[in-house]
Amino acid sequence: MSAVKNPEAQAESLRASFLTLRQSMQRVIIGQRAVVDALLTAILANGHVLLEGAPGLGKTLLVKTLGQGIGLRVGRVQFTPDLMPSDILGTHTLQQTPDGPALAFREGPVFCELLLADEINRANPRTQAALLEAMAEEQVTIGGETRRLGPPFFVLATENPIEMDGTYPLPEAQADRFLMKIAVPPPETDDLMAILDLDPRVALSTVEPCLSRAALMDYQAHVASLPAAESVKRGLAELIRRSRPDQLPARFKGCVQLGVSPRGAQALFAAARARAALAGRLHVTDEDVHAMAPPVLRHRILLSFAGRAEGLAADDVVAALLAGG
Repeated sequence: MSAVKNPEAQAESLRASFLTLRQSMQRVIIGQRAVVDALLTAILANGHVLLEGAPGLGKTLLVKTLGQGIGLRVGRVQFTPDLMPSDILGTHTLQQTPDGPALAFREGPVFCELLLADEINRANPRTQAALLEAMAEEQVTIGGETRRLGPPFFVLATENPIEMDGTYPLPEAQADRFLMKIAVPPPETDDLMAILDLDPRVALSTVEPCLSRAALMDYQAHVASLPAAESVKRGLAELIRRSRPDQLPARFKGCVQLGVSPRGAQALFAAARARAALAGRLHVTDEDVHAMAPPVLRHRILLSFAGRAEGLAADDVVAALLAGG
């Protein structure tokens, strides 16, 4: 990929392309402006996304609309308790050839550019773990043979709230592979009225690709090159340090089992860079860091039993950290 020679022109092109993409998506996704913006930010930061919300809020439609707007090959897996890893990754099958029977590899749905992992927390932990190598390394190993994925390659997983029956919470190691966890709220009354008049299939058919794969990868390289002042990076590092159980304010003592890892710090910096790029800026600010902290950190702060018993949420801890106490 060639280096960006004119950052100002690249910044303007990026902003215009993603503004067009956002407008196109909002013809299908009524309301949910914050959710759409967070999702576009994650794509620019080259990260995977976990969408959490009750059934029927349009999470699957959101992912399909994004894939169509960028022109990516979309794969879909409906996670169920009986789903096996081979149902995602693929398997070797015996086929008849002119030279006799031979093993041939049949690709699973993971071999795409945008994978929709629908209701990921309905599958058993073994099957959830099948995605770990794909998400971390953009490759899968089957039968001792490594096969590459992408680029680009994104996993956009939907998740039912963990208190619902028949679900398996994602292990911390796998949840940490998602750049963001985006909460999808129910729509307001006006948005509901507009949804009543919407035919999703017709609306989705009107969405055309707004940028190419090559342009997307160029924009991602631009985002990864954006600088931040030492004071901004120090503020981000301090925010992450203060998430550790022994550094939290007194009212959270004993309520948090695990704070944010260095990988989480890198994820927050990447998301802040992407937010700056979407605003057309060529540097990262403290505001970018603070705005992206909730979706990036909420699934990386592990509450203890005592914290959950008190009704505490990870967002409460993040809000306190951003407030400085």
